[in-house]
Amino acid sequence: MTSSITGSAMDRFVAGLPIEVGAGQSADPTADYDVLWRWSVTHPARFWRALWDFFDLDGVAVTALAEGDDAVLPDATMPGAQWFPGVELNYVDQILRHARTHADPARAAIVGIDERGGRTEITWADLPGQIGAVAQALRGAGVGRGDVVAAYLPDVAEAMVAFLATASIGAVWSGCGADYAPDGAAARVGQLTPRVLYLGNGYQYNGKWIDKRSHGVELIAALTDLTAVVVVESADGPGFDRDTNAGPTLLAHHDLVAAPVDPVVDAVPFDHPLWVLFSSGTTGRPKGIVHGHGGVVLEHLKVAGLHSDLGTDDVFFWQTALSWMMWNYRLAGLLCGATTICYTGSPLFPDADRLWALLEREGVTYFGTSPGQLQASRKADLSPGSDHDLSRLRSLGSTGSTLAADLFVWVAEHVGAHVPVSSVSGGTDVVTAFAGGSVGIPVVPGELSVRYLGVALHSWSPDRRELIDEVGEMVITAPMPSMPVGFWRDEDGSRYRAAYFEHDWTQGRDPGVWRHGDWVTITDRGSMVIHGRSDATLNRHGIRMGSADIYEVVEAVPEIAEAFVVGVDGPDGAYWMPLFVTLVSGATLDDDLRARIASDVRRRLSPRHVPDEVVLAPGIPHTRTGKKLEVPVTGILAGRADVALDPRSVDDPTVIDWYREQGAAHRW
Repeated sequence: MTSSITGSAMDRFVAGLPIEVGAGQSADPTADYDVLWRWSVTHPARFWRALWDFFDLDGVAVTALAEGDDAVLPDATMPGAQWFPGVELNYVDQILRHARTHADPARAAIVGIDERGGRTEITWADLPGQIGAVAQALRGAGVGRGDVVAAYLPDVAEAMVAFLATASIGAVWSGCGADYAPDGAAARVGQLTPRVLYLGNGYQYNGKWIDKRSHGVELIAALTDLTAVVVVESADGPGFDRDTNAGPTLLAHHDLVAAPVDPVVDAVPFDHPLWVLFSSGTTGRPKGIVHGHGGVVLEHLKVAGLHSDLGTDDVFFWQTALSWMMWNYRLAGLLCGATTICYTGSPLFPDADRLWALLEREGVTYFGTSPGQLQASRKADLSPGSDHDLSRLRSLGSTGSTLAADLFVWVAEHVGAHVPVSSVSGGTDVVTAFAGGSVGIPVVPGELSVRYLGVALHSWSPDRRELIDEVGEMVITAPMPSMPVGFWRDEDGSRYRAAYFEHDWTQGRDPGVWRHGDWVTITDRGSMVIHGRSDATLNRHGIRMGSADIYEVVEAVPEIAEAFVVGVDGPDGAYWMPLFVTLVSGATLDDDLRARIASDVRRRLSPRHVPDEVVLAPGIPHTRTGKKLEVPVTGILAGRADVALDPRSVDDPTVIDWYREQGAAHRW
């Protein structure tokens, strides 16, 4: 499975580099890429300068970039690396440049689609006027540089306009998905004391109207410094009662954008805060992670414009929510001039074909999804490539959890052999991907094809040796421009350092190495395999095993909807490794199915990977962005009193008590 794309932006970028770095030196594109990657991480200032020049960011920056490496990266020390000192720009200018120069101004810039098929379209011609109109209203509400605008919304087109208007005046954006309860939303955006709050009246999900008006009122009451609330009202449900509102001024978004206003964009320093994203908050107060304008522009142009080859003819859709960093990542489509789609509702309603039909109707060229959606499609016996015209689709991205090798094969067989799979891994911490698929690089099922340019990613042993074809800790040994500017209200940087740079594993050495917390293998071809979180690694009889490896085997069993495995230490060296499963409709967990699961795990992995028992669960606990809660649930099953799992951060808090009961009932 390889990409058939030629003449890509990556090709043009490489053509402008020194000849010793250029691709085409061999017949092997993977070997050529490895030369390029090694140059990019060995000479970071030169690489990021070349990227700046390739995308002509002097054309959007107020101050042109001076010559020399020190103009790019005068201090590469982590944490606290200095990027592009003295440069001023604004994230929004890169998008407005596309609006001014787009070959088809009537083409959609942003498309919003809801579960019932409702469609909102904002063209490139209309986008600047909407940004300017909302920015003018925000300024009228007292919002200025450094103030915060927060959103409590579903994934609607209006949220993207609100963000761009916020960023254009140098204010700071923070979004929270409307699926959160109001106290969960307040635990996040309440830390930021926002001046303006965006709210929705509700949304459709699984065929039902979810009314959010009362939750919005609760959140308003919790945010005492608001000067205005802007409502985005879906016609599917009742609107807000403006007559009884006794709090801040209530405005309607559709009224604000009724009359276009030429945008006035304020230039800000390179590392001026663009947005605040939040950690999951499962075991403590959610951490506000701050990213800067310039770092995000550069990083997202690199990952979307080079590695994904997005351009003005593309239609980019990644199914996500405002609370997940993929919402911010998806905005990179606009940075590249692509039509960008957002979707409100269940990806599986009325059935697993929902999003595939959307791809055909909208002519999507790059589709981003989750392993769960692909798994559901496979288990529903779908063949999207036959059932729909997906001829425009040229790439499929997946993230949120590890993508099993057999799902790569399913995509090739049932979506299209012309569609390479880009399994990507990154994080809220850097609001991008560290590794994934890249245009022109062969795809191997079960692997992330390459470490991305400018990402000095390695697998290390506990004694800090670089490992190839062996499992180790994932580390980043050089700074990236989109690493956090800092954490919110962490003036001395202590919480930031503790999160990534101060670990027992480092034995107090090399504080300038970022430890991400994943357990990975780097192959001799430069690709990467993720085995799971290193703090959730199974350790049975002294042998470390990855949970992701077990999920790949078990979730391939037709009857299994999802699997969840943990390892619990007991008294006197005892170890309990249960496997919890949920089933597809109509399946039964009987002795035959348990035996088949054990046989498959033993055959494809090893006898020590076989779980002690297979238990039917009422649900699998995830964060609200879909990550399995292996670490806190392990503590709960062990009966540890120090596990403080915040139910507001769990997608289905009701299942946690069931797991607690399983731990209490277990007899060692």
